Amino acid sequence: MARYLLDSVIVIDHLNGVEAATEFLAARGRDCVISVITRAETLAGFASASEPLARELLDRFATMPVTVEVADAAARLRRTQGWKLPNAIQAAIAIQEGLTLVTRNTRDFKAGGPITVETPYQIPDPLKRRTQVHRGRC
Repeated sequence: MARYLLDSVIVIDHLNGVEAATEFLAARGRDCVISVITRAETLAGFASASEPLARELLDRFATMPVTVEVADAAARLRRTQGWKLPNAIQAAIAIQEGLTLVTRNTRDFKAGGPITVETPYQIPDPLKRRTQVHRGRC
C-alpha cells in the first residue's frame, strides 16, 4: 500500500543525479505514488529524444488522477493557503488518499500545515539545481 506522494522535485532531483533523491527512491520507492501533476512537471523538462527515459521512471509508480473531489479540495486549499494550483492539487491528493507528501519545498509546505510532509533532504543554496534541467537518469 502506498504511503508517500512524490512531489515533482524529488523525481527531478533523482533524474538530475542528486544522490539523496536516488537514495530515498531506492529505500522507499515501492511505497510511493505520483500525481498527474508530478508526471506533467517532470516530462515538461525533457527534450523529445530524452523523454522515454523519464517515462520509464514515471511508469514505475501508480499515478493518482485529479478527481472532482480533488479539484474542489485544491480550490479550497488555494484560497486558504495561498498556494499555486499545482501545489494545492498535490496537497489535495495527499489528503484524500491519506499519503505523506515527499518534497523539499519547505517554502510552501511548512510543518503544521494541513498535510503531512516529509522532507528527506535539502540542497544547500549554492548547489540548488534548476528543476527544469534534466540529465536523464533512471
